[in-house]
Amino acid sequence: MEKIARVYAGALFDAAKQAGKLDAIRDQLAGFADAVAQSRDLQVFLFSPYFSSAEKRDGIGRAVSGIEPELSNFLGLLAEKHRMPAIFRIRARFDELWAAENKQLEVRLTSAVELDPEVVARVGAEIERQTDRKIELEAGVDEGIIGGLVLRVGNMVVDASLRGRLERLRKEVAQAI
Repeated sequence: MEKIARVYAGALFDAAKQAGKLDAIRDQLAGFADAVAQSRDLQVFLFSPYFSSAEKRDGIGRAVSGIEPELSNFLGLLAEKHRMPAIFRIRARFDELWAAENKQLEVRLTSAVELDPEVVARVGAEIERQTDRKIELEAGVDEGIIGGLVLRVGNMVVDASLRGRLERLRKEVAQAI
């Protein structure tokens, strides 16, 4: 399923980029995927083998209006090829491609206590400087880390928390025994 999502998302991304409609198609794809995720009836209709591809295409055409023609054609193709169950992974992959194209990076900063907004802003500015990307910074609190910080930048995690240090120490002691 992941390979299918990668191929389809890449094709949609290329079409959207060529048409100069990356942002619009990203937003509309997200809206469609969210609507499907929230409606059991839509899921049954779109994912069920009991409905024909033509019925699904017609249903999509009636249900979604005002979307870009590239996305409309894409959704029709998904219905025709019985690939609609991959819509959520396609959306996730499209978002990844969009973020890379726009040099954006998601960053999550977790601490044991609420951090001063100025500290969070300085951390964000430093990450932007070092990665040469625009970041989307989300700060949160997790008392379970006891102290320190856990920083998730894209798919990389830097664990400078007390909980992380204690866990590493526990593993070292267990190996020494």
